[in-house]
Order: sequence, then structure tokens, then C-alpha cells
Amino acid sequence: MFELMFNHPAAFFGDLDRLRREFDDVLESTGMSSGIRSVAPGTFPPLNIGNTPESVEVYAFAPGLDPAKLEVTVDRGVLSIAGERAAPVPDESGKKRVSVYSRERLGGRFRRAISLPEDADAGQVQADYRDGVLHVRIARRPAAQPTRIAIQ
Repeated sequence: MFELMFNHPAAFFGDLDRLRREFDDVLESTGMSSGIRSVAPGTFPPLNIGNTPESVEVYAFAPGLDPAKLEVTVDRGVLSIAGERAAPVPDESGKKRVSVYSRERLGGRFRRAISLPEDADAGQVQADYRDGVLHVRIARRPAAQPTRIAIQ
């Protein structure tokens, strides 16, 4: 068996890749995610979450939204981003009626919740929406910052 595997590695790894893709397709069709940190397909808005020694940085990719209608809250260590995205309506002003047979951009209310680290300071949160990206910066408490100790 091992001799066969190492004589034809491209075929073996190709089969493994095909099996992984099939497994991902099965999970996607059930609404489950295949990655440990991934979310269900169609979850809106997609997020990037990172940190620096001074802050937790959250980027929500939400183009076409009115920033005044976005709601960003921090409660008991959970950051919530909520709002509503208008569903695109086919243009029916012309003489021909448009029949929609596929809609990939969904509309409606949305809410994302992110658990924050214990050292996040809910009193120091900044939110900025520019070019379709909501950037939320949550400062870390100064006591949690690394402190350099002088050696004598």
C-alpha cells in the first residue's frame, strides 16, 4: 500500500483533495461550516478580527449600508453589530416585468456577535464606517498591557 502511495503521489494527493472538496460541499449544503472558525455560508457581514497590544480590531465588510442605521454595542464582553440591508428589487419601471430566478445578495435584518477578551475596555470603543467597511476598535485596559521591568 505505501509503495503504491509513494510511486504515484500526485494521484494520491489529488484523491485526498477531491475527498476534501466533496466533504466541504456536503457540509455547505447542510448549512454547517467545515472550518473550526468559519460560519455558515451567507453570514452577513463577513468579519476580520485581530488584535494589537493596545486594542482589539474588528472589520465588518458591509458595503452599501447607511452608517446611521448600524447599531454597534458592547454588553458583558460581547460586541454586537446589527442593522438592516435593503433587499435589491428588480426594476419594474419599464414595460417588461423582470422575473428573478436567482438571488445571491440577500437583504433583511442582520446581527453578528463577537466575544471579546477579558481585558477589552468597553468604555473605550471607536467605530468608523468608510468605503463599505465598518472598523471597530476596542481598547485594552492599561493594566493588561505588557510592562517592561528594569533589571537592577
